[in-house]
Amino acid sequence: MAFSKSFPKTEKGSTYPSWEEVYLSEEEEKEIEEGAKRENHNLMKECIDRAKEILTEKKLDYTHSNVISTAIALFDKIASHSVYHKEAKAKEKFDMKFGK
Repeated sequence: MAFSKSFPKTEKGSTYPSWEEVYLSEEEEKEIEEGAKRENHNLMKECIDRAKEILTEKKLDYTHSNVISTAIALFDKIASHSVYHKEAKAKEKFDMKFGK
């Protein structure tokens, strides 16, 4: 099933917006997912390196388990998930369609 997102579209003379459903094509969705995977893969590597630096700098117990736990915590704080990117692409298509 294709990814979709609804956006409010204001109508002249109406107090309430109508909702426009925007769908991503399978190709767009796959492209965004692959981009997010690459981005997250690189980000996890950076988080592991940063976790090692933090644990060393703070003279904390430097085990693989602690490095990975710290890296995951960093990753969770800064990772962008594919749904975010899909919603951003859908918003871009909405804005292009309705001139926002």
